Order: sequence, then C-alpha cells, then structure tokens
Amino acid sequence: MNKEQLTALLESVEKGEVSVREAAERISLLPYEDLGYAKIDTHRGLRQGENEVVYGASKTPEQLLGILEHMLAGDTASVLITRLAPEAAAYLEPRVPLFYDALSKIAIAGDRPQGEGVGNIVIATGGTGDIPVAQEAALTAEYYGNRVVRLYDVGVAGIHRLMDNAAVLAKAKVVIAVAGMEGALASVIAGMVSCPVIAVPTSVGYGASFGGLAALLSMLNSCAGGVSVVNIDNGFGAGYLANMINKM
Repeated sequence: MNKEQLTALLESVEKGEVSVREAAERISLLPYEDLGYAKIDTHRGLRQGENEVVYGASKTPEQLLGILEHMLAGDTASVLITRLAPEAAAYLEPRVPLFYDALSKIAIAGDRPQGEGVGNIVIATGGTGDIPVAQEAALTAEYYGNRVVRLYDVGVAGIHRLMDNAAVLAKAKVVIAVAGMEGALASVIAGMVSCPVIAVPTSVGYGASFGGLAALLSMLNSCAGGVSVVNIDNGFGAGYLANMINKM
C-alpha cells in the first residue's frame, strides 16, 4: 500500500463506503505478511514510496509464485522481479500475468506500467557486452515511470561515438554509465555533464579485470566530481537510484 492508496482508503472511511473495522484490518496487515519462507514487506510502499522488489535468483519457482500471488492479491497492481532465470519465468508465465525480458532477467508480474515517463535518464554503455546490465537499469527506471534514453556501445575505445552524443548527455537529469574492462566511461561522462553520474562496473573483461573489480576500483577512484558507484553488475540499484534523483 502506498500513500495514495492509504489516502483513498481513509477517504472511503470518511464517505462511509468502508467501515472503520475493515480499514483497521487492512492497515493492520501493513508491517509484513509472514509466509514462513518469506516475510513480505507490505508497508514498504507507504514507508519508502515504492513497493517491495522481489530478487528472483536463489528462490525456487514455487516460492516465487507464492510471493507473487500474495502480493498481487492485495493492493499491489504489479511487482518488479530482478534476476529471474528463464526456467523460473517459464514456470510463472502460465500462472501469473508476466512480462519477461530474457536479456536483463527483469520481469514484471501483474499490470505492466504504461506511459511515456518523466524527466530524462540517459543510460550509456562502454560496449555491447554491457547491455544486459544496462537493460536491467533501464527497465527498472521505466517501471517506476521515468523516461530513459539508451546510448549503447559508446565506450572510450572509440570515443568519437560518445562525443557524437554530447547533446543527448547534456539534456540528462542523471546519467548511468555502465562499463567493464577498465571502467573509464564514467569518468569521461562525468567530465562532460552537469548532472549526477551513477557508475555501474560490469564483470565484462579479460582475466586481470577480476570479474569487474578493476572497473569498480577505477570508478571509485574517478577524478571527476559527481560520480557515485553501485556494485558490480548492479543495474537494478543504478536504475532505482536514478529514479529517486530524477523525481527529486
């Protein structure tokens, strides 16, 4: 339940459409719902503005189905799921309404939010190999109602590709820079724009990239101001943070 839904419930009580007892019962369920194997945070939308997101990896398809069914049975119109394996998606699709993007492993159960989005989040990748992580960020941001512009394969190995899009970057309210290898893209972009840059190191690279650790350290040591860094391959975290910045 979010603030708008709580307001609507209280207005229904005021109009006599919902009894005080019924409203109290609904609100009493807000802290969390205990399924035994999961405790669904039904209060998160009211407390933080966005409903709980389900991390799909390491959960069984049956556990995921139980969580989604309970969430969708309440006041939640849709649920964002990250890192959902194709096998789990195939299990869920006949049982709950599901949008699934195999590239990013992002899924949306229930009604997929529609609309053109607000603000302007630009997501840039160093290479094509970084696109799955970028798509996780993009679909997360779009799920929360943001306008997203994708600039894929504009890394520093051919920096003219990035410079050709300088005007696009200049219009951004926040930029997400997704790169593996040495992770230089975030510093270059941060030196070009006046908005916050969220750096996402990816595990793309040869042996000495250490699964993204080299890119992570480069981004943490950026000489350009205005760069924040999320964890390796954490497109969701970047998309969520960009959503918060974009709507401030």
